[in-house]
Amino acid sequence: MNQPHYILLPASPLFIIASLVMAFMLNLLPWGGMVGAPDFVALVLIFWSIHQPRKVGIGVAFCMGLLMDVHDAALLGENALVYTLLCYLAIMIHRRVLWFPVRTQALHILPLFLVTQLVQLVIRLWATGQYPGWLFFLESLISVALWPLVTWLLLAPQRRAVDRDDTRPI
Repeated sequence: MNQPHYILLPASPLFIIASLVMAFMLNLLPWGGMVGAPDFVALVLIFWSIHQPRKVGIGVAFCMGLLMDVHDAALLGENALVYTLLCYLAIMIHRRVLWFPVRTQALHILPLFLVTQLVQLVIRLWATGQYPGWLFFLESLISVALWPLVTWLLLAPQRRAVDRDDTRPI
């Protein structure tokens, strides 16, 4: 309760784009095929859908999903559907989630990740008939564990003062 509450600067559109590009680049690394590797694009999309729902929404999620579909050589539209659903659900709860501390926010986004992974699992089962096993859902748990770090990194540029004044308390 005694933690300081920051008045955040508006998020720069260039910073939002750069963070999405960086998340996409992280997904391009070879660990993407490993079991439990987090989906950085989904993590950054859900962050911006909660913190800036008017700037990053379903359209951006759909485009990023198509890019990931092409990269993963997955069924075209699989990631697009999952990212769109993820952003829709994040925008639905964004006002409520922002009231909580970061660790509680992570607990609120866990069901969103699990639901979207379940949808992805159903699509893969329907298309290929191969079941990846229960470790498939480990990705959601690791993404939720990374939520405090992602929040701290992506909110850092908004915490700085434009014109720092030592006599002003804010």
